[in-house]
Amino acid sequence: MALQAASSLPPTISIHKEAKSNACLKETTLFGVPFSTHFSFPLHLTQELRKKGVAAGIVRAQTAATTPAVDRAAPQGKKTLRKGNVIITGASSGLGLATAKALAETGEWHVIMACRNFLKAEKAAKSVGITKENYSVMHLDLASLESVRQFADTFRRSGRPLDALVCNAAVYLPTAKEPTYTAEGFELSVGTNHLGHFLLARLLLDDLKQSDYPYKRLIIVGSITGNTNTLAGNVPPKANLGDLRGLAGGLNGIQSSAMIDGGDFDGAKAYKDSKVVSDPSLTKSGVYWSWNKNSESFENQLSKEASDAEKARKLWEVSEKLVGLA
Repeated sequence: MALQAASSLPPTISIHKEAKSNACLKETTLFGVPFSTHFSFPLHLTQELRKKGVAAGIVRAQTAATTPAVDRAAPQGKKTLRKGNVIITGASSGLGLATAKALAETGEWHVIMACRNFLKAEKAAKSVGITKENYSVMHLDLASLESVRQFADTFRRSGRPLDALVCNAAVYLPTAKEPTYTAEGFELSVGTNHLGHFLLARLLLDDLKQSDYPYKRLIIVGSITGNTNTLAGNVPPKANLGDLRGLAGGLNGIQSSAMIDGGDFDGAKAYKDSKVVSDPSLTKSGVYWSWNKNSESFENQLSKEASDAEKARKLWEVSEKLVGLA
């Protein structure tokens, strides 16, 4: 699996996926926060065609890698006197819950657990010991575009600034005999994993841009299955891995905002391309990072189709129409 991110937040996370049903986090860090506890859990993040400058993914489980210590000092000497606010979709289990726990335990982040099942999320938060002052649960059903819009409106009305968005939730139904559909009639995995997150990220990009937090980032969890250059690749979500060039025109007029590589904020790149979340050594944007068996990072090569700029542009435009943004 690969983590794909965008924009800018604290430093690091390295995750390598290999197992079939379990993911294990060791000394990995996300947003500069270490997952110090050995945390095992079932994983079913489905990859997707997420095109925002961040990608998303399905997955088969895998193991998180160990990362070096992170310098968590604010860039350019900036100091923040408030907690950061991070929205994590699918935070009631798996990697989403592990991330919520790790960030909340620092006392430096307030985690908004965006989940379909409110009670399940509350129970999950309590089960891993997240204290009430460090998290909130908000209802979000990515299989309903109306629910996505309501979530964005409700969050905005809460008055909280948005400093990070982690698109982690996904459905993966490889053995389903019959297709299932979303409220709008899209096939469930495409509607949930791709279109739901596409709309969510687009609706919240302005909120991220307005953040005064030293680190702000849009992150999507993805897997290798979308890349035809990898074993078991060529699952629908390969569009997530494509080069962002074709999406560059998707968000015209986006204001400048620092990205992980120090460059100007690129809305399309921040939404669709693969960007590593945390490892401080992975500072190059627009790259699909992967990890080998020794937990060493490397720049993975995308398939020709996933790098097709014209297809990426068309996907962006079609997605905008499907979610009602064009």
